[in-house]
Amino acid sequence: MFRIRRVPDDVLPVNAAAIAQASGILRDQFPGAPASDVAGLAARLRDPLTPGLRAILLVAEDRHGQVQGCALFLHEPRHRLVFLDYLAARARLTSRGIGGALYGAVRETAAALGAPAVLCECAPDDPAAGLDPADLAVNRARLRFYEHFGARPVAGTDYTRPYAPDAGAMPLLVADPLDPARPLRRRWLRAAVRTILERKYAHICSPDYVAAVVASVTDDPVQLRPPRHVHDAALPVAVGHGLPERIALVINDRHEIHHVADRGYVEAPVRVRRIAEELARTTLCEPLPVRRHGLDAITAVHDPGYVGYLRRICLALPPEQSVYPYVFPLRNVTRPPRDLALRAGYYCMDTFTPLGRAAYLAARRAVDCTLTAADQIRRGRRLAYALVRPPGHHAERRIFGGFCYFNNAAIAAEALAGLGRVAILDLDYHHGNGQQDIFAARDDVLTISIHGHPTFAYPYFSGFADEQGEGAGRGYNLNLPLPEQVDGARHREALDRALRRIATHGPATLVVCLGLDTARGDATGSWSLTADDFAENGRRVGALGLPTLVVQEGGYRTASLGRNARRFLEGLARGAFTS
Repeated sequence: MFRIRRVPDDVLPVNAAAIAQASGILRDQFPGAPASDVAGLAARLRDPLTPGLRAILLVAEDRHGQVQGCALFLHEPRHRLVFLDYLAARARLTSRGIGGALYGAVRETAAALGAPAVLCECAPDDPAAGLDPADLAVNRARLRFYEHFGARPVAGTDYTRPYAPDAGAMPLLVADPLDPARPLRRRWLRAAVRTILERKYAHICSPDYVAAVVASVTDDPVQLRPPRHVHDAALPVAVGHGLPERIALVINDRHEIHHVADRGYVEAPVRVRRIAEELARTTLCEPLPVRRHGLDAITAVHDPGYVGYLRRICLALPPEQSVYPYVFPLRNVTRPPRDLALRAGYYCMDTFTPLGRAAYLAARRAVDCTLTAADQIRRGRRLAYALVRPPGHHAERRIFGGFCYFNNAAIAAEALAGLGRVAILDLDYHHGNGQQDIFAARDDVLTISIHGHPTFAYPYFSGFADEQGEGAGRGYNLNLPLPEQVDGARHREALDRALRRIATHGPATLVVCLGLDTARGDATGSWSLTADDFAENGRRVGALGLPTLVVQEGGYRTASLGRNARRFLEGLARGAFTS
């Protein structure tokens, strides 16, 4: 078994290791490849050697994280060109389906990028070329592989014409149309050929040579050579417009034990069910089991005394009993009551977040889910989603409230901080006071919150624009409070400002607190974002190109909850894999 994923750069250690292994495979399988393609692969992924021609690397890894094969292709967005440069598996693994799976992922990625075809080059399979029989057999096997997908050499052009009198023939140009119902057009292929020759072969192809080869593309629609190695019945092969990697999905499988039936308590189990049901109808996500984590990850961001209190009082209560805080320490904060129930106000910020046995157990499981999703990011997964309740972004270092007990996003950010700088982007209608409090004095974790202004929105006492952090963390907290009536366009103005600040921070990873209570008609908000707005917001976040963990926060209009979550994740994936 193996998984295929995109490796964008060498920022994360797991990605640096994958690039090194992929370079070794390319070096072994293509000993004559330019050093810049192999030894300089990491630099090539970070900074294209040729402007406008981006290198994209896909790897196939086994369950131990060992790279078994790789595909390296070039993308030029203006002309929607995808050119497969290298496709290789480890020696002795070429017959185990790795090459086919990788090429299928290349096709899916190309379709998502809007390319009408995948182009590549193959050495000739014609005996008249005077090749050694062994080389001829290899060339035929390669073309047979591509013909299985519907890819064949382009007919009737001078692409194989030698670029100089003493040079050998150029390879065959092979085209794989991704939509059999839409033939390739001459105009597109001419632009693609020019791009390949002028950018990939700029060191050997003269302007006159390029012009002559481009002019030789005359057929419209473009004609492909008849199949030689695969029966016609196998052709063509259509491609879905999917993505090369699914989003890791970790759901709190024990959230339903936390069900407060009191009138007006909107943080109900149906919230997770609605989102999970909607996602189950798609292939967008890959559900993964929850892995248990220790308390150390929680006490790394929460006061140990608070964590211990929460555990003691919740587990001491009968299953059906709840304690609501009602006495708060405006004075004598250093002398909390001995009675655990009376002490609730010492650790709470409101009167509507109850303590109960299930609250602690569900909150612990939500942390396990979030850290399991974060582990996927650490292993090189591009996107992960922790679908959890209870939420967490109102939980401060030693305070609970707003339906929140442990700050899932902050705990994950702390776990990811070992990889480098982290940014937390809170998109809930309500201020992310928890992250602000926990990371206020740190400059390695940037906290940003877009929310309703505290003059009318919970938690009322925080979220003002002048709260910018403390000490070393000053300038690393950005609050963007918005007015009571906000539509998608106004929200995107704030989002774009937040994304620019994230880019200047230069994080290795991003944590998104996904609040869906910004939607039109939500019981706890006053804004009017639509499903299309969530999709566009997701796309813009994904276009940052960062490994991103999404953690579910608010959102209480169950009629639109699932659709809005799906659209955000769809946009996030599109932005991440096509930008």
